[in-house]
Formats: sequence, structure tokens, C-alpha cells
Amino acid sequence: MRLSLPINTLINLPRPLLLISRSRYRYSGRSLTVAFRTSPLLPPVSGAVSPGLCCCWFSTTKAMTTTVGGDEEKRSVISVELKENIDLTEKEKKIFDRLLGTLRFCNLDTQLRVAGGWVRDKLLGRDSDDIDIAIDNMYGSEFLDKLKEYLSSRGEEVQGDTIIERNPEQSKHLETAKMRIYDQWIDFVNLRSEEYAEDSRIPTMKFGTAEEDAYRRDLTINSLFYNINTGSVEDLTERGISDLKSGRIVTPMPAKATFLDDPLRVLRAIRFGARFGFALDEELKQAASSEEVRVALGEKISRERIGNEIDLMISGNGPVSAVTYLSDLKLFSVVFATPSSSEPAPSENCGSLCQAYLEAMWNLIQTPALGKFSAEQRRLALYAALFIPFRKTVYKDNKGKLIPVVNHIFKFSMKRKTSDADTVINIHRTTERFLSLIRPLQSKNDAQLDKLDWAPDVLEHWKSISLDDPEVPASSKIRVLTGFLLRDIKDFWRVALLTSLLLSTVDGMNEDQEIGHLDFQLDKLRESYLTIEETIRELGLDNIWDVKPLVNGKEIMQIAEVSGSRIREWQQKIITWQLAYPNGSADECKDWMKEIKAKRQRTE
Repeated sequence: MRLSLPINTLINLPRPLLLISRSRYRYSGRSLTVAFRTSPLLPPVSGAVSPGLCCCWFSTTKAMTTTVGGDEEKRSVISVELKENIDLTEKEKKIFDRLLGTLRFCNLDTQLRVAGGWVRDKLLGRDSDDIDIAIDNMYGSEFLDKLKEYLSSRGEEVQGDTIIERNPEQSKHLETAKMRIYDQWIDFVNLRSEEYAEDSRIPTMKFGTAEEDAYRRDLTINSLFYNINTGSVEDLTERGISDLKSGRIVTPMPAKATFLDDPLRVLRAIRFGARFGFALDEELKQAASSEEVRVALGEKISRERIGNEIDLMISGNGPVSAVTYLSDLKLFSVVFATPSSSEPAPSENCGSLCQAYLEAMWNLIQTPALGKFSAEQRRLALYAALFIPFRKTVYKDNKGKLIPVVNHIFKFSMKRKTSDADTVINIHRTTERFLSLIRPLQSKNDAQLDKLDWAPDVLEHWKSISLDDPEVPASSKIRVLTGFLLRDIKDFWRVALLTSLLLSTVDGMNEDQEIGHLDFQLDKLRESYLTIEETIRELGLDNIWDVKPLVNGKEIMQIAEVSGSRIREWQQKIITWQLAYPNGSADECKDWMKEIKAKRQRTE
């Protein structure tokens, strides 16, 4: 039966009001308690989700029972009315007018519907530029030709159009036509139904009714249509609106069959649940955690598609909830697959540990007082925290070379950019170095820095510069060491600092213990971060990675009488001198070089 809702129908959608901090995680029968301290640096909640908290949406008339840490707690729920209707923007009105004009001009008996996410987001009162048009009686390319004919009759220029062919091997099962209308790309596809063979991820596609098209979609909240011809919302599964109102993630068809047909839908269900703070349906969770679905996800879906979904989760507004679902549904090791030869082998509670570090980092980077992180810094900070338990894990490649497992996860398990792997690995390496500088930077005392495994050459250079020089600044040693560290990690140093602070709070604890208690003491970490950031600022190390040696290569060859690799060595010495003498000039640096050369000649 078709349920057609006029656009002015009242849609009562609840506001996310109940905020739950996940205080206990369960993973493979084991538990990990994670403590987070509240912070005065966090702003009060005002119609927004507080960092690190899981946002849940509920129906408007019932009390809710939730389990936190094994104990049931009842909480009251307040109802709130949201959007009464789908409000079209001026651009959307113009676009739809052109589409309807095409029907009239070409005398087409065709129904045009906006499908899926745009309808969902509009009902939720959110903006959306993802307009996908579903056509009931022709292919998208055919309608595109009609649309161009209509626009041409009006003297309007076509901004751009393209046809994306079917490519079943890349999970592109349907031809899609695209056109730019009023500077916005619009997709055109035909309504379809699909059938999957038991041993194939490639469905048999054919024209379908609007109802068949709705039922073949991944989730009920994504199965809604907005009929442009009638100006109405169509809920053809008869539960898209109710699930949207009650904040439920449900599949239109039985969950297990839906996931076995296309296992990527498991990750999409998790992503949308985390994005909106919606609860996953119990049948859906049982199906998602089944052995058959886990195997199908690993075997039938390309790693590029898996990686894309994970990246959307991590980049979204609910990464903690997403990873929590991955862990709880036993999908963590499928998504973040590691080589069987990994050493040391990942622990059984690795997923819970990764999740705990991720949540701590999410809380930290959401703190306004800690400054604003770019979207890229935020994304890679979360990945760096997520993979902290893997930071010392390696495997042997085909040539017997030891490679960080994090590199394998990015490049093979998720098929992400090589630069993502390189940055996260560099953050982990810098984190280990940063740990040795945390206390000296907090106390501004470099007495503990006489021996560092990662900086023997730098310390030797510093000693040769500062020896018997009463004018060398008191803070020169810590400035030199911190300067070289920042030059290595560049503008990701704040991410590396936060990561090292996470490790400093659990330093000495056994992460692999059967029942662990990671007390991150977030208040203390925020204070430490602000203190160290201020010290680095006082030392004048902002953008230190952009500083060039005061003496160029040609001058080094002339003054020091060296060539080849020795030039690089002298460049390091010169940077050390510049860090030790922040107000030194190029001429003073050259005089120092000449003194070093004279001493060497006397010794020889």
C-alpha cells in the first residue's frame, strides 16, 4: 500500500536529548573500563552533542531503559516537534521546475521522484545537495536527452552532462546520467528491482516499480521518495517515517538477507546510526554480527568501498559510536584486517582498546580551548588514536622487510592514500619522542634531557655549540630538541602531542591485561596540553619547520671545505646553532663555522 504524505504534513521528529557516555565496553566476552574526567573547558550543551557522548533519539511518549556498565537506568524523554514540511530552497524550486517543464514540453507520462538521503535530510530539517532523481519509465540517459532538448528550446545552455556506465566489477550496477543544473550536479537513474545470485555480489537489474525500488534500498530511512509531480513524500515501505521519527536503523527487507545480498550495507547501517545517533534494530545487529555476514563482508566487498565507508565514519560527527558498533558487532578485525604474521599478535581486546583511545582523542580535539584543528588534522588525529595499540606491531613483507601494521591497514585493508599511512606512522613515531619531552616542557627544566636514544647526534651538536659559552640561552637544549621534533612532524605536532599525552596517562599499565582500567584523566591532559603549547609558543617554535639554514650549501662548501654528505651534516649543525641562538644572524653563524674549522685544523 502506498502512504503518500503531502509536504505540509506534520512530521514529529524527536530532538537528540539523552546523552550517554559509554562507560563500559564489551568485546569478545571481555570488558574494558574507561574513565573520563569532566572538564570545565568544555562548553555547556545547548542543542548540540557534547564531545565524546553518544547521542540517542527516542520516541516522544515513552520512558527509555538503557544499559550502561551492565546496570539498567531509566531516563525520561521529552518530545520536540521539528520540521512540519519539506522546505525547498530557491535553487531546488528552479531545478524541479525545469524537470517538470521537460515533462510538459516532451509530453511525457513520467513520474519523477527524489530518492533517499535528500528526502531524509529535508525531513530532519537539514540542508542537502545530494539530489538523485528516480525515473519510473525510462533510463536516466533517455531523460537527460529530453531535458537537454527542453533547455535548448528555452535558449538555456547545458552546463555539463555525463553518462557513467555500468561497471559490475566495481559494484556499479546501474547506468547513471548526470547533469549540472544551476551549478548543481543531479543524478538520473531509473527505478529498479534487483536479484542476487547466492554466489555473486553482482545483482540482476531490471526496471521496477517505485515500491520495489524502495524495498531494495539499504535502510527504511533511506527508502523515502519525494514525488516532484505531486509534491508529496512517499513512504512505500510504510515504516520509513516511523523509523525516522523513532530514530531506528532498520532494513526494509529481512536484515540478514539484505546484508548477504550486499554486505556493504552493514557498514552503511553503522555509519548512519552513528551519524544521526539512531539505534540499530535488534534483528539488524544479530544479522550484522553473524559469521555469514562477516565472511561475506570480507570476501564480496572491495577494500576500496570498505575504506570509503570507514573514512566517512571517522570524518563524521559520530566516530566513537561507529567504532563502538564495529567492535560490538565483531566487525573490527574484518574491517581493520591485519596480516597473520603480525608481531606481536593483536590482543583479543584490541578493538576495545582502539575504541577507548579514539574516544579519549575525540573528547580532547572537541575542546574549544585547545584550538581549532583542521578537518584533515582531526581525521588523522582520530586514526592515530584508533591505531595506538598497533603502533609497535610489524609484519614481514614479501622481501622479509619489517613493515608497520598500520601501513598495511591503510594501504591494503582500507585502500587509503599512502600519505595517510605515512602521516599516522610519523605521528606514532613522534609520539614516542614527545613522551620524553613532556615533563621538561611542563617544568621548563631540561635537566632530564642529557641522554635520548632518538637524538644522540642533535645532543652532540648542541654540546659542541654550548660548551664554555656563557651566552647560550638557558633553554637552548630543550629548544633544540623540541625544534627538531617539530621540524619532523610539522603542522601535525599538536596531534602528536595529544597522542603522546594519551599514552603518558596509561604509561606503565598493561594494555593487554584481561580487564584493564584506562583512566585518561582528560582534565589533566587538557591542562598539560595548554601548558606545553604555551611553552612551545614562548620558545618561538611556531612554524619552525619552515625555517631555512642561515648558510646555504655553496657557502657551507666554501667555509667548512666539505662536499657530498658532509654538507647535509653541516646543515643539521647550523639548524642546531639557530635553535640554540634564536636571535643569531647569518654573519654570526658563519663566524661560528670558521671557529669550528680553525679548531679542527689546529687539532689535525
